Amino acid sequence: MKKLRIIYAGTPEFAVPALQSLIDSPHEVVVVYTQPDRPAGRGRKIQYGPVKQIAVDAGIPVEQPITLKDKAAQDTLAAYNADVMIVAAYGLILPQAVLDLPSYGCLNIHGSLLPRWRGAAPIHRAIQSGDTETGVTIMQMAAGLDTGDMLLKLSCPITENDTSQSIHDKLASTGATALLQVLERLPAGEIKAEPQDESQATYAHKLNKAEAEIDWNLPASQIDRNIRAFNPWPVAFTLYNGKPLRLFMSRVEDLSSNEPAGTIIKESPEGIYIVTGDGVLSFSKLQLPGKKAVDVKDFLNGRSLLDKKLPS
Repeated sequence: MKKLRIIYAGTPEFAVPALQSLIDSPHEVVVVYTQPDRPAGRGRKIQYGPVKQIAVDAGIPVEQPITLKDKAAQDTLAAYNADVMIVAAYGLILPQAVLDLPSYGCLNIHGSLLPRWRGAAPIHRAIQSGDTETGVTIMQMAAGLDTGDMLLKLSCPITENDTSQSIHDKLASTGATALLQVLERLPAGEIKAEPQDESQATYAHKLNKAEAEIDWNLPASQIDRNIRAFNPWPVAFTLYNGKPLRLFMSRVEDLSSNEPAGTIIKESPEGIYIVTGDGVLSFSKLQLPGKKAVDVKDFLNGRSLLDKKLPS
C-alpha cells in the first residue's frame, strides 16, 4: 500500500471513526481541518469538537478557518502538499480551487447510497421515507451538491427498530471501512469512478423543529418512521396539557380502533397505545418538559393517559 499524505476535514462524531482509522493506518494525516470551536453546554464554555479532540490527542496539527474561499486559506492548505483530502461532515463549502489542490483530489464520505439522498439529512430522510437499506458512498468531490462520481458504495439495512442515531453509528463505522478500501486501491488506478444517475437523485432537506410535531391523522407506519427518524434530534413531539411531550421510540401495533385519531386506548409498562389515522401506534420512551426521558413504566408511575385525546 502506498503511504499517502492526507488532509482530513470533518467536525462531528460521524467523522471520528474514519479519522481514527487513518491514524491507525500506514497513511499520514498531515493536518485536520474542522469547524471553529463553539460554546456548548449549560456554562456555554468553548469546547473542542469531536474531530478536533481526536486530532489534538494524536498530535496532529489543526486548522479552523471560517472559510476556504479566500486565497490565504487556500495557500495554507496547499502548503501541506497532500496527496488527497478526505471530507466527512465538515460543514464548509470547498471551492474548485481547493478541490483541485491534492494529487488525487478530494473524497467525501457520504451517508447514503448516492444518488439517493443528496444533501444535509440523508440518514433521517431514509428512515422517514421507509427505505429498507441505506449505506455509505465514497465520492470524488465536484462543485455540485453531492454530485461527484462514486468510487465505492457499502450498504446497510434499516430495521424497524433503527433510529437516526443507530444508523448514524453504523454508517460512521462503515464509512471508515469503505475509505480504507478506496485509499488502498486509489494510487494504482484500480478504482473505476461511476457517474451518478441524475434521474435517480433525491434531496435530503435539512431538518427543522417544526416538522417534528406529530400529526396523529397520519398512518401509524408513517408516524413510527418519523419518531425514529427524529431521534435523537429534533425529537418528535405531541402536545399534552398544552406543553410538548417528546417521543423517542415507537412501534406499529397489530390492532384497530374506531376511536378518533389521537385517542389513547391502552397503557401498560410496555407501551402507551394511541389511535392514528390508519392503525394503532405504541410508544415506549417519552419526556415531559424539564424532565429526563423515561421508559413508559416509569412515566405511568402515578400518572395515566388512558382515554385522553392528544391534539392532531
